[in-house]
Formats: sequence, structure tokens, C-alpha cells
Amino acid sequence: MSVVLEPHKDQASIIVHVGKSLDFSNASDFKTACFDRLHLGARSFIIDFSETGILDSTGLGAIFALYREAARHDGKVVFASLTSPVRMVIQVSRIHRIFPSYASVEAACAAVC
Repeated sequence: MSVVLEPHKDQASIIVHVGKSLDFSNASDFKTACFDRLHLGARSFIIDFSETGILDSTGLGAIFALYREAARHDGKVVFASLTSPVRMVIQVSRIHRIFPSYASVEAACAAVC
């Protein structure tokens, strides 16, 4: 699995390092790992796209599933460190209107952790 979850010091926030892609090959693993943390008490998810070159519709679906479930628990999902390919997908799909984006993981943590 290329997705790595890192608890922030408060344990209620999780930094999700996506890796090279979030697509059909790993979206299910992403969703399962994030949902497991959500049900253990995490409420904020910072999705780190700093190494990501591929984001497809399956990956977007997994992100929206996390968003809906987190919202039910008063949680948040935000983006950090968007690469050019990811930024293009996010802008074309217009989801930048839903998910706040931050220049870095540190900036995202300062805003939501």
C-alpha cells in the first residue's frame, strides 16, 4: 500500500501521505485505512499530495467517501502540498470549492490540528 497514515501529536488529526498515486489500485486501501482511524477517534484528515502524480476518479470517490463519513463525526478533510497533476484534477473537477488546500502539511496542521 502506498498510502501511509501518520497521527499528529494530538491523535485526533491524521496526516495521510498518499504516495505516487491515489487511483483504482489503492483507493480501497486508502478508504479502509482512513475509516479505521476515523472509527478510532480521528477527526481531521490532512491529505498530503506532495509525491502524487496520479489522482483518478476512483481516488476522488474514496476522498469523497472519507469526507462524508468524517462530516458525520464533525470531522474535516483538507489537502496539502498539491502537485501540478493533482491540482489540475482538483480544479477541473471543481472540488477545490469543497476541500481547503494548504501549501504544506505544516500549514494544514496549523489550520486544522
